[in-house]
Amino acid sequence: MLADTSNTPTTPNNLAAYCWSIADLLRGDFKQSQYGRIILPFTLLRRLECVLEATKDKVLAEVAKVQKMNLPEQAQEKLLLRASELSFFNTSPMDLSKLGQAGIKDNLESYIQSFSQDAREIFEYFNFAEFIGQLNDADLLFNIVQKVRATDLTPKTPSNPNGISNHDMGLVFEELIRRFAEGSNETAGEHFTPRDIVRLTTSLVFMEDDEALRGDGIIRSIYDPTAGTGGFLSAGMEYLYEMNPNGRMAAFGQELNPESYAICKADMLIKGQAVNNIKLGNTLSNDQLGPEQFDYMLSNPPFGVDWKKIEASIKDEHTLKGFEGRFGAGLPRVSDGSLLFLMHLISKLPNSTDRGGRIGIILNGSPLFTGGAGSGESEIRRYILEADLLEAIVALPTDMFYNTGIATYVWVLSNKKTAERRGKVQLINGVNLCAKMRKSLGSKRHEMSEDDIATITRSFGAFEVAEHTLNKPAAQKSNRGRQAANPKQDPPKTFASKIFETHQFGYRRLSIERPLRESYQFSDARIAELRFAPKPLNAAMQWLDALYPFSAYPNGWRQHEAAIRKHVKAHFSDLKEAKIKELLNPQTWQTCQAVYEQALALQSIIGSQQHDDKNTYEEALKAACKQLGLKLETKAKKAIEAAVSWKNPSAQKVIKKVVNEEAAPLYGAFAYTGHLKAYQGKIVEYKADGDLRDNENVALNPAKDTYDLIEGYFIKEVQPHVPEAWIDDTKRDDKDGEIGIVGYEIPFNRHFYQYQPPRDLEAIDADLDKVSAEIMNLLQEVHS
Repeated sequence: MLADTSNTPTTPNNLAAYCWSIADLLRGDFKQSQYGRIILPFTLLRRLECVLEATKDKVLAEVAKVQKMNLPEQAQEKLLLRASELSFFNTSPMDLSKLGQAGIKDNLESYIQSFSQDAREIFEYFNFAEFIGQLNDADLLFNIVQKVRATDLTPKTPSNPNGISNHDMGLVFEELIRRFAEGSNETAGEHFTPRDIVRLTTSLVFMEDDEALRGDGIIRSIYDPTAGTGGFLSAGMEYLYEMNPNGRMAAFGQELNPESYAICKADMLIKGQAVNNIKLGNTLSNDQLGPEQFDYMLSNPPFGVDWKKIEASIKDEHTLKGFEGRFGAGLPRVSDGSLLFLMHLISKLPNSTDRGGRIGIILNGSPLFTGGAGSGESEIRRYILEADLLEAIVALPTDMFYNTGIATYVWVLSNKKTAERRGKVQLINGVNLCAKMRKSLGSKRHEMSEDDIATITRSFGAFEVAEHTLNKPAAQKSNRGRQAANPKQDPPKTFASKIFETHQFGYRRLSIERPLRESYQFSDARIAELRFAPKPLNAAMQWLDALYPFSAYPNGWRQHEAAIRKHVKAHFSDLKEAKIKELLNPQTWQTCQAVYEQALALQSIIGSQQHDDKNTYEEALKAACKQLGLKLETKAKKAIEAAVSWKNPSAQKVIKKVVNEEAAPLYGAFAYTGHLKAYQGKIVEYKADGDLRDNENVALNPAKDTYDLIEGYFIKEVQPHVPEAWIDDTKRDDKDGEIGIVGYEIPFNRHFYQYQPPRDLEAIDADLDKVSAEIMNLLQEVHS
């Protein structure tokens, strides 16, 4: 034994508290949020030292041999790993008891550099050398080392049954991580998922396999693409250990944050895992475990974080690889990458014909409903539901995480659903299953008890519809200010579970069109608008013409240009330099003047009266141009039409074209009923008014033909209100080719909404009368 360690506690919690007591030495010289950055690597160092003690002499002897062989570093490492009989080694003859005091900083740094690469890397990502320097400067390093070396972290072996097993040491390290996270509230949520959420998610993912996990020789894999400090990986390993102490869980993960990566890798090293399965880097743009597939996957990806920095690589994979890659189903908007992590996990599910896999992922509310039919988010939901991968979604209470209080949900997915779950999705509303914490930790104000977690897991396991009132205390309300005599009562706190067919979340979005109705009139006022260009120059041209009329400055405003530019930039800030140059160019004004004069000429033939049938416009314009010998350019023709015509609900419907087919009013082919002879007896399509366009979502129903479904809906829900409307049958779904674009959303809150009737008017009136009386009394006191 390297030091007197007789006072070291033996239970994991007590041992963790003992290790954390190093904080007593740090207080005053370091911030509380820095304690973990010192205690965690020192605890790891001491554990590695104790584990290596049994083979240290053998390794040192092998070092002497290897140094004479002049082998490459990789070959040397293989020989030394064989000598250590572990996945790491240390080639230094020193240990924490031999560092001395005078040169302790240099000796400690040399000792750490003597570890094998995987272990050494952990200390590097902890920035441990920096903290060693700070401890030395604060004259604390020797005292810290003495405290650490007095901690007995000797491993449990047949010859030392009282030692600390990898499992128990893992629990110690997890407790230290938890203390570190809770001591740095401002950043805890970035790398640490609260334990209650971890327990719940892990239970939901593993419980369906409880029987299988009890078998002999069980080997399973677990993966977290946003590993953080390894909380989910540890929870999965703990779950299997409780079910089957002889089972083996291989942990895999990837983490973006170097410090979190170091903590996770240290935790896995302590637990005897192969630490080369823990990777550093961006999972979405650089998946370092690409070909691997896993039995269980757990993740708490960042909420609402954009993926703009890696947009190019993600879009390339989507476009070039399609479903051969990870993102074939679609891409969400760049502002939120949560669904990218979900698709990444789905791509790593083993084939269901083998043994399949299960996923538990924590998401905010956005992936449930963001994005309409045809959007990337909707297409991702469509893929998940039509592939029958979604088992359940659990709504969590608010204020459960360290860095956000928003509503969150646990999604449980699997490609090996039991027979009773196939084609179905369970929604569980657990928003009231929590208790208020005595002391908030950042944004985390609520926590779930074991009973709360059990309520959800039992409901999930039972897979049945349920609803009952919870025995939970009502939320305390503020007693500040005036209190109502008859306050509105909060609804009882309930728990509910509902089961839906997967198609119940789907719909077809129909585009509903209505006809354009327009009038036209070659009036003086409307024609006068042609003297100025349309937006964005229109307002600026009117201002300029009022101040410096173009008729007085036909060659431009060069002598006033500076003043004009100053005013334009101050009052027409939307005009960029190119538009300002266009405004000051006489050619712009001459073009408008020419069109204005052409419109005046047309007015002399067509007249200035109002016409409420736009279908006569083209004939009238053509006849006037012929009579005048005028040939209108396309741009001028469009400008004149825009100036003299306007939408008028009382006008006739504007015909788009005559069609050679039978009348089909539901789809926009109408028998003409107007007075124009050219269209008598014809089937016509009308121009659609974009301002009146609407969308209708028709719930999917696999039992009905698509035409029967949408026509039945249209006749019942649309036609009675807008008889002249029709369905745009050109808007079709890309996948099935049917009319209407298929979309999917999961309106969780709508399914669990509880109506609360408003307070009685009499009660409100009584409160108002009481307040009014109090105000009058106060006024009387002031006047008296």
